Amino acid sequence: MELNRRELMLGALAGAATGAGLVPAEAAKATSKSSWYAGTAVDNGVTFKLTNFAVIDQKWHKQMVKYKSSEPAGTVVVDTQHHFLYMIIENQTAIRYGVGVGRDGFQWFGRANIDRKSLWPKWTPPPEMLLRQPDLPASVAGGAPTNPLGPRAMYLHGDGGDTGYRLHGTLEPGSIGKDVSSGCIRMFPEHVIDLYQRCPIGTAVQVLPHIADRMPQLDAQNG
Repeated sequence: MELNRRELMLGALAGAATGAGLVPAEAAKATSKSSWYAGTAVDNGVTFKLTNFAVIDQKWHKQMVKYKSSEPAGTVVVDTQHHFLYMIIENQTAIRYGVGVGRDGFQWFGRANIDRKSLWPKWTPPPEMLLRQPDLPASVAGGAPTNPLGPRAMYLHGDGGDTGYRLHGTLEPGSIGKDVSSGCIRMFPEHVIDLYQRCPIGTAVQVLPHIADRMPQLDAQNG
């Protein structure tokens, strides 16, 4: 069930405040693929691997931060340079999530809106991706262990229609904080589930340019 705006704001404050302190900042680095995960959970009938946040750098954890922006509350801002996604709340605050972004030559920047949302979405590689990687399947069912979208996807549309870019989960926890995707914004499965609940259809999304000399908007955690 979708949450109303007040519930979204109150939930954001409570959820981010409790989530930020779950794991010590001095958490150990991952040493193997298996160490990225910590058990499983069931979501809408699908069993998936839980992220082992004990081996994830604290800066990529979900947390409440100070964030100055001219964008209104409820807007999603993606800072591709610093690999953060901000869900703007109120009073110059935001929920910050670590993300993986597009690699060199595959980035997309601009404004869009979330036009469609999907639980455990089916993945269909676009034609240009199939040309680069002809061994890819034509599609992967939602919830399949090899589906790279994970538990949620939010589809970005602009003035020209579907941009082809999404906010979605990932099967590769180690890709968060890196330039790795074909342009989409990757999130930890737990984080994309959380963000999905906070973003009704029509949510405005701004993806900021990945320019090395752009002055960042500082927040309380990375300032």
